[in-house]
Amino acid sequence: MESQNYKNHRKFYPPHHFIYLPLLILLEVFGVYKIFNDEENKLAWELFSIVIFLIFYLAFMLRQHYAIGLQNRLVRLEFKQRYFEIFSQRSDEVEEKLSFSQIAALRFAYDDEFKDLLYKALHEKISGDEIKKSIRNWRPDQHRI
Repeated sequence: MESQNYKNHRKFYPPHHFIYLPLLILLEVFGVYKIFNDEENKLAWELFSIVIFLIFYLAFMLRQHYAIGLQNRLVRLEFKQRYFEIFSQRSDEVEEKLSFSQIAALRFAYDDEFKDLLYKALHEKISGDEIKKSIRNWRPDQHRI
């Protein structure tokens, strides 16, 4: 595998970025062009353009799905880092026993409460919502989208 550097660090998904989206844009431009130049089938071309726009919009909104997936990955990474800072050991075994909602809820607890709530999450199986309700001193996260 080639080592990563500035020139090759960007990632593209070729079917999406270089085929699918450009094709949708071309179809939309063609549909709008036909609306103004084919009076006989104007309604059909309007419907065609609306459908293509909706498909394009859906593809564009998938970016939100990717962003949420990335944020969830960062939440897990933050948990691993905090766990290591507090307990000086890896969190792999502990993380496997927790649901994502529990891990996400633990973010809002400061370190002193984190230990107790983690114990309860592991041994009493309290839910993420219960963890959030149990936090006495809330640690805000203003950066999550």
